[in-house]
Amino acid sequence: MTDAGLLYALVFLVLGGGMAAQWVAWRFRLPAIVLLFGLGLLMGPGLGVLHPARELGPIYHTVVSLAVALIVFEGGLALDFRQLREAGEGVIRLTLVALPVSWALGSAAAHYIGRLAWGPAILFGAIIVVTGPTVVLPLLRHTKLRPRVAAFLRWEAIINDPLGAILAALVLEVLLLKSGQDSVLFYMEILPKLLISGAVAVASGIGASWGMKKLFEHDLMPETMKSPVLIAMSLVVYAIGSLGLEGAGLMAATVFGMALANMKIPGISELSRFKESIVVLIVSGLFIMLTADLHREVLAGLSWPILALTGAVVFLVRPLSIFISTLGSSLSRRERLFVGWIAPRGIVAAAVAGVSGIRLVEAGYEGAEKVMPAVFALIAATMLLHGFSLAPVARRLKLTLSDVPALGIVGACNWSVDLAVAVREAGTPVTLADTSPLLLERAQRAGVAVLCVEVLSQAGAESLEELPADYLLAVTPDAIYNGMVCAHLAPHYGRARVYQVSPGIARLDLYHGLSRDARGKVLGQPAWNYTLLETLEQQGWRFRVLEITAENLEQITQADGNRLVLLTLKAGSGIVVHSAEDPVTIVPVPGDRLVAMVPPGEVPAGPEVAAYTNR
Repeated sequence: MTDAGLLYALVFLVLGGGMAAQWVAWRFRLPAIVLLFGLGLLMGPGLGVLHPARELGPIYHTVVSLAVALIVFEGGLALDFRQLREAGEGVIRLTLVALPVSWALGSAAAHYIGRLAWGPAILFGAIIVVTGPTVVLPLLRHTKLRPRVAAFLRWEAIINDPLGAILAALVLEVLLLKSGQDSVLFYMEILPKLLISGAVAVASGIGASWGMKKLFEHDLMPETMKSPVLIAMSLVVYAIGSLGLEGAGLMAATVFGMALANMKIPGISELSRFKESIVVLIVSGLFIMLTADLHREVLAGLSWPILALTGAVVFLVRPLSIFISTLGSSLSRRERLFVGWIAPRGIVAAAVAGVSGIRLVEAGYEGAEKVMPAVFALIAATMLLHGFSLAPVARRLKLTLSDVPALGIVGACNWSVDLAVAVREAGTPVTLADTSPLLLERAQRAGVAVLCVEVLSQAGAESLEELPADYLLAVTPDAIYNGMVCAHLAPHYGRARVYQVSPGIARLDLYHGLSRDARGKVLGQPAWNYTLLETLEQQGWRFRVLEITAENLEQITQADGNRLVLLTLKAGSGIVVHSAEDPVTIVPVPGDRLVAMVPPGEVPAGPEVAAYTNR
């Protein structure tokens, strides 16, 4: 096969396989990282059809390094200092205290349990202090953790990643020094080099973000160039930081992202969404490439001491380091247990191990060839154990918000409060948001979770994270505002899960009518606008939840023309919002419950699960 053919095959296997694994993970609610890791092992050491380092040649490690830089930059964009203030003590302990403790315990375990010489053992301990954002962040996106606990894991992963890379690079430099000159060279060369590299990394990250802020604020950058320029700049600051010390470039990229996130630059949220999509592609490709590039002799290097070392790190080193570093902190016992268990390693650990282990072998260190198998064994074990157990353990420790599909409603009025109360009493979580405390008062008295906040504000976005919903209904009297809410929140919920009360259109016209990009899907039928629903409510119509049984199915279906059915609550599978824009007609089956607005005096044909009237 020609070189071009090999490259095309690489793209097909890595990107095509990665996207397929991501889709399967989403469809069947599986940890995507585990599927990507398994796919890489299958195509690489398993079948031998993929060997990225051979196909890409000398640029392989450069491509991996630049991709990791983009990942930590995207992670930095998610680090808001307000979250740090909320979980600040825990984050500081997990980074500044737990890191050296984990290093010491990991090094001791590698020497006494893994039977590595002290040099490779200390390097192994430095590599495993990281909890990779490439693994942690995708897991957090698919698990409804409480914001405080999620902040712990997010900040630890993103901050420790560059710190761990720098620590491993520093340890490697010290180990490669000639004997007899260690202490002198450390103080004369390595320590100043470390300080200067760190200062350059921080200065370049902050300086670049300040420059971008000025360009954007003074309208000196066209909209079409903003995202490409910021992505290119993240790679530039990474390259500048890496000139002095390997690993400092990751710090520079992280600082650049953090500074951008906290300088409140208009339009930065659009970049964040774009970068998140790019990172999904990058993470998918990188995991397949790195695992596919494992040689069979590396896997053959797995031995009982290395497997025992893996178990010791997972079940002893991590929990013990978290326990020691959080003594006397404000973290609850459940939070300490959870954080002590969840510590998946990712791409940075793999990349650092691949380079460092080879250099130690070349330097003649005994047992240095065991570093890479030991690190990859830990990566595989933590991805499998933590990837599959994160959500169940969080639920068991009551650190999740809710596993039941939930509904969010923006806009409080008489009929929307009736709707929210009916849904709540049917057992489905619901949150009602509005800026008027008076309009929310009745819903709150009925037990509905309420948010008195402007949902388009930053405070509103943060409040919605604490009370997440899977589906959103915008039902204020202002059709334009409803469209803005749906368009703004569509990237968070998914465009197919945001709905708004009909803006008054008589029929759906996707060409001449209001663009779908500027609004949500029509709730119910096009004729069911706000004025109609308000008028019916004044005439005594109320929302009721009707349970479908085999006996009343035909009767309720025939009477649907006399009701306004907005929702179907599926037994065990969530919420279905009715919309004329859905391509498939929803057919109720026994066990479903219909949330419908019914005329006054109507007696439900089946058992009534919930009915609420406020008069």
